[in-house]
Amino acid sequence: MNIAVVGCGKMGRMIEAVCARREDVQIAGFVGRGGCASLYELEEMDAALDFSHPDNLNGLLESAARRKIPLVIGTTGFSDAQGEAIREAVRSIPIVWADNFSVGVTVLGRLAAEAARMLGGGFDMEIVETHHRCKADAPSGTAKMLLRRVDPGGAYAVLNGREGRSGARGREIGVHAVRGGTVAGEHRLYFFGPMEELELRHRADSREIFALGALRAAAFATRAPNGLYDMNDVIFGGT
Repeated sequence: MNIAVVGCGKMGRMIEAVCARREDVQIAGFVGRGGCASLYELEEMDAALDFSHPDNLNGLLESAARRKIPLVIGTTGFSDAQGEAIREAVRSIPIVWADNFSVGVTVLGRLAAEAARMLGGGFDMEIVETHHRCKADAPSGTAKMLLRRVDPGGAYAVLNGREGRSGARGREIGVHAVRGGTVAGEHRLYFFGPMEELELRHRADSREIFALGALRAAAFATRAPNGLYDMNDVIFGGT
């Protein structure tokens, strides 16, 4: 499999390091700082992996759709309009769009949904995510994914942190972001019930797990028909 990597930051370099140890995937080139200007300048691509900046999205979607190149999108911080642009582009190409490419986090999302269903409204839910000091957005895309899993209908108010005299807890879910050091990523989902507490936790020790998952998603995208997919489709077949 020949891939293009859009973005030459930490994730781009990690994907490059992983590919250097494998014989089944090669990097056709980089797009962005230190690489070429667009996908149009590269040849023989089976898929393109985007871990760059939201500002790059429009050009990426246009070039990928025109060249019929499947996309794996791991960039976070998109606006609602950009999300709609991605959903429009899948008429022309397959796109795997995920906030987190870890296999463990994908399983965590399933466990979170099942726990919320089984515990019902009798348990209070809180999400705490921790990342390195350079992470640009908060809360993390994975924290937002967990929120969607435990509250798919948007029945709860969302409080991004608490300040002042917030009073007694209502029908709400707190989402808290912690930043510091070189933490690759940690997510905790708490269920607080009467006299008991359940915690689901995932910790990433290295960005390599995200690179491995993104390459798995790219292989999936090369076989998939046009459409929008996430890591549940890649790992569980969309079930």
